Amino acid sequence: MPKITIDGIDYHTEDLTDNGRAQLESLQFLDAHMRQIRQEIAVYETAQIAYSHALKNEIETAGIEPLPIEKTDPDAQGNA
Repeated sequence: MPKITIDGIDYHTEDLTDNGRAQLESLQFLDAHMRQIRQEIAVYETAQIAYSHALKNEIETAGIEPLPIEKTDPDAQGNA
């Protein structure tokens, strides 16, 4: 018998009403899509890291110098 666990309690899916089975199907649908989205996000994050490294390498290869760090006056920021 298939079962589902909700809040740590097991239930037989065969005991669900038609509405309960519809809710379960909706949850399963969402779980599958959320799993796919998490996998896509992992791919995007990997690509983001690769692009960041490629850009850093391009900047270094081109000999582009970083901007100088500006010293700020604490009073100029309204910290009186």
